[in-house]
Amino acid sequence: MTYQPTGTGSSASASSLQAGDIFYFVRVALFVWLLCTGYVLSQPANKKQALLLRDATGASSPDRDWSDLPPWQKQASEKAATRYAETQEKKWRRWNDAMFERPD
Repeated sequence: MTYQPTGTGSSASASSLQAGDIFYFVRVALFVWLLCTGYVLSQPANKKQALLLRDATGASSPDRDWSDLPPWQKQASEKAATRYAETQEKKWRRWNDAMFERPD
């Protein structure tokens, strides 16, 4: 019985597969399968679900039709949204100043 090393510098035939070669193929196949599955699951199954998805993600136009809301509620909503945006801007400006103190 003769000893033949099977390392990277071996003289074994090119057709013999190493364990790492098989695992690489399995990893690539698993990645492709997960990618395809994620894509399929992210697509809406029917029209009602597509409308819900559009409403949830805000994919509709920024000017929503608020004709079913009373005028006072529309004004209150716009005012609240404006104040929220201003508060968030102040918060992030303070955070930015605290994290990256600017020399005077």
